Amino acid sequence: MSAYLTAALYQFVDLPDCAQLQAPLQACCDAHHVRGLLLLAPEGINGTIAGPPDGVHAVLTWLRSDARLAGLQHQEARGERQPFYRMRVRLKREIVTLGVPGLNPARNAGTYVKAQDWNALIDDPAVVVVDTRNDYEVGIGSFARALNPHTRSFAEFPAWVAAQSQAGGALAGQPRIAMFCTGGIRCEKSTAYLKSQGFEEVYHLEGGILQYLKTVPESDSRWQGDCFVFDERVSVGHGLVSGQHQLCRACRMPLGAAELASPHYAAGVRCPFCHGTRSPKQERALGERERQMALAAQRGQAHIGTHRAAAPDKTIPHESRKA
Repeated sequence: MSAYLTAALYQFVDLPDCAQLQAPLQACCDAHHVRGLLLLAPEGINGTIAGPPDGVHAVLTWLRSDARLAGLQHQEARGERQPFYRMRVRLKREIVTLGVPGLNPARNAGTYVKAQDWNALIDDPAVVVVDTRNDYEVGIGSFARALNPHTRSFAEFPAWVAAQSQAGGALAGQPRIAMFCTGGIRCEKSTAYLKSQGFEEVYHLEGGILQYLKTVPESDSRWQGDCFVFDERVSVGHGLVSGQHQLCRACRMPLGAAELASPHYAAGVRCPFCHGTRSPKQERALGERERQMALAAQRGQAHIGTHRAAAPDKTIPHESRKA
């Protein structure tokens, strides 16, 4: 049995007293040796936590003891190391930032499609398939024939929808739209947004890519590549097995074999994505940080405060810096 359990969770639900939940939730996680990042907002909860399986389940039980969170869903993955360095419970205006006032995904999201039914939907040529994640995530894997909005953050998604809804755009006159994201949270909000813009037949993958990779056999899969995740695993593949990507400690971009082999790559200092963006003094400081981390690893110590389990979007947890 693996030593650590990671749980990605979210729920859109009215939490007007979210500020009062922050301290007791932090205390519960600390008491059970659970680390990660949880976001609380008036619209719900979102995050990823990891720790001993009993500890993670204790936190989930504590959350579900609140009647409003009794239906909280989560995705699990097991591993041999703790993917987070600290535990933070943060208050936010939105649990995943879209910046469109008045949306209520809890009441107006699109139609859920279960992982085992997803292939039939996206195989239909009359269905437009949209990847709602950001460009760096799409870059390491996506579903066949999915549209990439090339967004740098989820907040840019409404502008893409507006542009593609015009005559000649990818969404213009399209009656059926299927959307997906890492764990489902961005899709709930994006489908609610499309419905607010007059799109009626909008679907989204229940449980997101993670549920699909966990449920659908690789032999039947329409997924290509790896799925970026917002913790130290960096990416996962079918069966939620850890992928081959590493994270650039300087710019937080996921790096595959080609980037790691690039002459512009220096561990902890730069990669092909951020090469040339820092001064020699800054690169020396990053190099020293990498050296100190290596020394800490040799001593079997965690170099707290230097590796953040985060990524370029930084919207957070489940999808966020986790989305």
